[in-house]
Amino acid sequence: MIIVTGGAGFIGSNIVADICCDLNNKVIVCDEFDTSTKWKNLSNKVIEDIVFPEQLTGFLQSFGKDVSTIIHMGAVSSTTVIDSKLAIDTNFKLSKYLWQWSATRNIPFFYASSAATYGNGENGFTDDNDIQKYQSLKPLNLYGWSKHLFDLWVLNQVLDSRPAPLRWAGLKFFNVYGQNEYHKGDMQSLIAKNYIKVINGETVKLFKSYKTDYADGEQLRDFIYVNDCVSVVNWLLSGNQPSGIYNVGTGTARTFHDLIKCLGSAIGKEPVIEFIDMPTEIQQNYQYFTQAETENILKAGYDKPFTSLEDGVDNYVKKYLITNHHYR
Repeated sequence: MIIVTGGAGFIGSNIVADICCDLNNKVIVCDEFDTSTKWKNLSNKVIEDIVFPEQLTGFLQSFGKDVSTIIHMGAVSSTTVIDSKLAIDTNFKLSKYLWQWSATRNIPFFYASSAATYGNGENGFTDDNDIQKYQSLKPLNLYGWSKHLFDLWVLNQVLDSRPAPLRWAGLKFFNVYGQNEYHKGDMQSLIAKNYIKVINGETVKLFKSYKTDYADGEQLRDFIYVNDCVSVVNWLLSGNQPSGIYNVGTGTARTFHDLIKCLGSAIGKEPVIEFIDMPTEIQQNYQYFTQAETENILKAGYDKPFTSLEDGVDNYVKKYLITNHHYR
């Protein structure tokens, strides 16, 4: 029995969809189901049970002997979150509990970290698991810091030879886009937010640049298709891969201008772009460049090519966004 926390969310529901392809797998989804539409992410999945976050510790106490793996994707994932207690309780304290529980049960534990832990990138994007290098990172927001806090805690556990799960991995996801992100509101990718505008010939708005090194729309991100994230998780589930923290990005930074051009190409329409002022409250904490270093995961044995931006956007648009089958 596999538990997927955040299993109704964006990345989590895509992982659940893949696991459920094998009907021999019994999947427990732990997530909140509020007034959002993320329940639709699970609408055609065979799930053993749904556990609400406040029920998780009791569930593990009662049925823990049947749990074979924990995939911990659940988090407060908004980069604009300001509730420190909520972020710490969810992204740090719960993660610690699940790590320690997995260590006690001697089962694998895989969790979502984030590229937001790297801050503005001034100290690089190296995932070589060197705790001293990690301590030099300066996340730009509460979300990134709460994820970074757990990464450091994990590395310290390992450094001190304290009990650890049978196998473990922290996944530093970069800028993920793809199916099942529709419930995320303003946190959706620019693809999901703008494909109808491009179809209708409306203007797509991108932020102006406030650094002379970057022209408007030329800010760079490592955009990764959610299918690749699922592929990495499947790789971890498939054998005895080395434990560690891994970047999950393509290793190639692309501009926001590129992203919108790929969207237009997939739709078959030239996008109309307007550059607008960036809100003052995010100017100081805005990342102008992210690019995953992928040597660590490649050395560990992951050998599946990452999807190009052109192919990923094309697949997302044609298979999901402009069809009646939005959900995986």
